[in-house]
Amino acid sequence: MVILSALGRRSWLRILRMTGQCLTACAGIALLTYSGFVLQVNLATISLLYLLIVIPVALYFGFWQASLASVLAAACLDYFFTQPVFHFYIADPKEWAALGVFQISAVMISRLSRKELRSATEAAFNRAGMQQLYELSRNSLLLDLSQPPGQQIVVLIQRIFNAKSVALFDLNLGRQDRAGEWEEGEENLARESYLKGAAEDEPLKGIWRRILLAGTEPVGALVVRGELSPLIVDALGSLAAMAIDRYQSYEKEEMAENARKAERLRAAVMDAMAHEFKTPLTAVQSASSGLLELGALNESQHDLVSLINDEAIRLNHLCTRLLLTAKLEAAQIDLHADDVCVQEFLMELVASQDGQIGNDRVRIAVEDGASIVRVDRELLSMILAQYIDNARKYSTPGTLIEVAARISRNEIIFSVHNLGPTIRIEDRERVFDRFFRSGDLKDSFPGTGIGLSVVKKAAQAHHGHVWVISDDREGTTFFLSLPLAARSKL
Repeated sequence: MVILSALGRRSWLRILRMTGQCLTACAGIALLTYSGFVLQVNLATISLLYLLIVIPVALYFGFWQASLASVLAAACLDYFFTQPVFHFYIADPKEWAALGVFQISAVMISRLSRKELRSATEAAFNRAGMQQLYELSRNSLLLDLSQPPGQQIVVLIQRIFNAKSVALFDLNLGRQDRAGEWEEGEENLARESYLKGAAEDEPLKGIWRRILLAGTEPVGALVVRGELSPLIVDALGSLAAMAIDRYQSYEKEEMAENARKAERLRAAVMDAMAHEFKTPLTAVQSASSGLLELGALNESQHDLVSLINDEAIRLNHLCTRLLLTAKLEAAQIDLHADDVCVQEFLMELVASQDGQIGNDRVRIAVEDGASIVRVDRELLSMILAQYIDNARKYSTPGTLIEVAARISRNEIIFSVHNLGPTIRIEDRERVFDRFFRSGDLKDSFPGTGIGLSVVKKAAQAHHGHVWVISDDREGTTFFLSLPLAARSKL
């Protein structure tokens, strides 16, 4: 009912305007006729004067008003200025020609005028729209990205474009923001437009709908009620989609920055704790080792002191790994590259593990026993020791552990293989993440989830990489690949 009443008012206003213009044209013709008749103006002159009235009427009022003026002018010309006077009788073909000239002039001039007026109106409308779009784009760059963009955008569009109402649905946030007055039942118009997935405009109601796209993916919907052109609404949709995309990018960057800050804080805390623990652990280890050296302990005392000593050594190694992890993450370690004979290095490494695994369980396989590589001996020892320790811990008792090395054209590949529980395929990359332990193994074997994360960081310090393969029949193999010429710095 509201829409019909609005259309009715618009029609009445148009009729009243046309009536006024017709009366103005008739008044002009009547005034000219009276003046010409009183002054006894000849036929040729009065014809031109009538034409000068028809032309402005056609230019400024339109075709129907000009047609009425041309018919009235021809009638006045015949009645008052052609013989016989005061009679409607056209005997001379020239009078028909005059009427035709009036009518053709009215048609041509009104059409040209309307076309020019329409073009000028559209140009002015487009210029105003471009200026408004420029203002909107400039203001959209100043949006507070720490806040959801929807409410800010709808307020800007309503203010700049004088829209009656604006609604925006943001898919990422799952919220709809509105500005202006909406009728009952239109509260979720933008959300419904997105769900329909179609931009159905209603020009008679002045409602424009657009699906917002970031690339090819829909990110929301925009609904605007107002006197706008489809091109302007398209541009509004693009600007709104860009604002939503910018907010999402900012949100991701903010989350990444917060994660980096949290990681730096965590590394600093780990570093400080490891330093604090290392001093008392060293004292405990020294005291327990001294008691074992002194002897004079009964069997129970010896077992307890040995347990204290072993656990102090284990905690000391753990603190060392934590300190090393913090330094690797902070890029504070320089690689001290040395020439290392692979065969001798692996034999020394395995010998240092004798206290934990028997010699009969470890086999060393090197393709070229005399091969020499340039690596950081300490970091490489730490990596392979961790691999061997994992193989000892998770392998089936009594099975063989193989430590191998082979050199390709550009790199050396170390591997440690064992038979035992396998690692699920979805966990094979995550086992190198800090504190991660595979769900199938973490309840059966003790551990912290730190060792392999240190291995990964140490390999990256060498510009190498690590990976694992695991199979029920073949067992589990951890690999380390290093370039043949390690760089001197991170």
